Amino acid sequence: MQTSKVLIIGSGPAGYAAAIYSSRAGLRPLMISGIEPGGQLMITTDVENYPGYENPIQGPWLMEQMKKQSEAFGTKIINDYVTDVDFSKFPFEINTEKEKYFSYSVIIATGAKAKWLGVPGENEFKGFGVSACATCDGFFFKNKNVVVIGGGNTAVEETIFLSNICKKVTLIHRRDKLRAEKILQNRLFEKKNVEVIWNHELKEIIGENENKLIKKIIIKNTKNFDENEINLDGLFVAIGHKPATEIFLNKLKIDDDGYILTKADSTKTNIDGVFAAGDVTDKIYRQAVTAAGMGCMGALEAEKFLSKKKIS
Repeated sequence: MQTSKVLIIGSGPAGYAAAIYSSRAGLRPLMISGIEPGGQLMITTDVENYPGYENPIQGPWLMEQMKKQSEAFGTKIINDYVTDVDFSKFPFEINTEKEKYFSYSVIIATGAKAKWLGVPGENEFKGFGVSACATCDGFFFKNKNVVVIGGGNTAVEETIFLSNICKKVTLIHRRDKLRAEKILQNRLFEKKNVEVIWNHELKEIIGENENKLIKKIIIKNTKNFDENEINLDGLFVAIGHKPATEIFLNKLKIDDDGYILTKADSTKTNIDGVFAAGDVTDKIYRQAVTAAGMGCMGALEAEKFLSKKKIS
């Protein structure tokens, strides 16, 4: 089987940007699109913060445009998913559900997924009042009442962010104290339009299925199991993200949260010739535009690596 110069694992903004840049460099990249081609933007409706578009665009449409651009420059996209990798060999060995591939460089862009609670109504109203990204969707709830679920740094950061946009933000946590850093808690408690409800968990999301509009939630007291209803305009689930790095465990250096570790200001991993871009390594920003930027970095660094190896 022919050995690729660049093999990209995963799609989405990071993967497609890596494909565009590496294909324009004449590297003829091969992309294994993954289980969910396009990543998290495929379940995002209006996108207003991606540069270059005056009016809102649809997440799936943006991913389709990136895919077409990648293919136009010569990227070969295979609809399959990687089951195992062997970075101890060179060229690197990549096994998918269907085939085995070899490549002189690898760009990992498998992304991350928001953790969800799995309560009734959650799946039905994703993208229609239920979100896992305040910086992505908070603007749609300007001067409205929203609820955030969680108690860690993510939940507190998103609550603070939303408090600058929304009329009122209610943070619901299942325990009697937050897990977030103290400095974040201090900022949170200074907010006059934020209410914290302790010792409660989300039980159900209720809305209008026909109009795809949430109306209220049911929460349950974790102490006495009493139930209450809260009327709201939007709900943000902020219980963290899980990077898709299972197949890279014991193959690359990964932090305690499962994110691939890269060198400072770089997409280089601890294996020379293997790069990681986007949400699979970024636990801070998690934006489409930053993922695309990292995909660009990965492609440029892969090109430099191949040049150094005199692989043309």
